[in-house]
Amino acid sequence: MLGRMTAGVLSAALVLFAAVPARAANAPTPTAAERFEKLPPEQKEALRAKLREFKAMSPDEQARVRANLQRWRQLPPEERDRLKGNLRDFQKLSPQERQAVREQVRELRGLTQERRAELRERVRAYLKEHPERREQMLENMRRWRQMSKEQRQEARERLRERRRDK
Repeated sequence: MLGRMTAGVLSAALVLFAAVPARAANAPTPTAAERFEKLPPEQKEALRAKLREFKAMSPDEQARVRANLQRWRQLPPEERDRLKGNLRDFQKLSPQERQAVREQVRELRGLTQERRAELRERVRAYLKEHPERREQMLENMRRWRQMSKEQRQEARERLRERRRDK
């Protein structure tokens, strides 16, 4: 997951570069400067603040933001829409829920690609077999997010013990 500052810089760049409406083939495409001039003053100031944040980043971090923007531009429109929806959902979360999501993402990043794919497939198969359990799973996930790191570790150990006992 992108860090707060990086996500903000990326979203600001998207406003200027990626969210341009489709134009007729013969109509000139407005430049970023022209699009910027049409923005309300508060959006202009927000973008200026994001630019200051971007310039304050290390060259490596700036390169990472640029690479993320390039990847964004190459995504199909459906994938962009899905990601925008995910971002809207994330922004609706409380600060505590956002932090829990960030921690979960960090944990998932620590897994191998094969393990992540395996877990993803197991969840899909489970939901396909038991659609009525989706709400229970979502409630369990909400409870998991509210647990401390220590509580999660205890829960994992209890699950391992149950599996060994079977």
